[in-house]
Amino acid sequence: MTRIPRMLSAAVGLALAAGLAALPTTASAAPADPSAAGAQHYTPSASAQRSNGKADNQAFYEAVMKSARAKQAAAPFLKAVVVTYDPSNAPSFSGEIARAAQIWNGSVANVKLQAGSNADFSYYEGDDPGNGSYASTDGHGRGYIFLDYTQNQEYDSLRVTAHETGHVLGLPDHYSGPCSELMSGGGPGPSCTNPYPNSAERSRVNSLWRYGLAG
Repeated sequence: MTRIPRMLSAAVGLALAAGLAALPTTASAAPADPSAAGAQHYTPSASAQRSNGKADNQAFYEAVMKSARAKQAAAPFLKAVVVTYDPSNAPSFSGEIARAAQIWNGSVANVKLQAGSNADFSYYEGDDPGNGSYASTDGHGRGYIFLDYTQNQEYDSLRVTAHETGHVLGLPDHYSGPCSELMSGGGPGPSCTNPYPNSAERSRVNSLWRYGLAG
């Protein structure tokens, strides 16, 4: 599903770092530089190609897991860790965000996504043609997903959102994979609209989040 967004939201979520130039200057808390360690892109941008994808993904995963372990310690009886997200800074993609969470919740058992306050990660929207859509983190279990308007017109928006959400759950990019592999991202081209993780991806996430601890 594609759309032409008509407005930029004012980013009022977590103050992660210096703002993106593409976001409005009135934003009180803009996402950090996507070239920083931990950024994972839907398509292999120049900054993504320069980075070590494996190391970046491990940094992102470890940051989110830090928060997950704290949640598990507070409620050790839980069989699934609940990771909370804030969609309020990406209103143009509210439907895709909710559907992506629904897809992941129906695909894995050891971690669940829910919208709420005091979020572990947030969604943002805007224009960033040099980087497109990507996921990043501040290294303390708090991260964000940025959804680029132009890229979400060229590529299937639900797939983009589900793919970037997969990074929060610990999965790396694999651009050379087939369309049936969600984390192949934009590798298969704009005609690929599959928003579902395959069996290997589902198994990997369940393994990573088994009882809230890294497998």
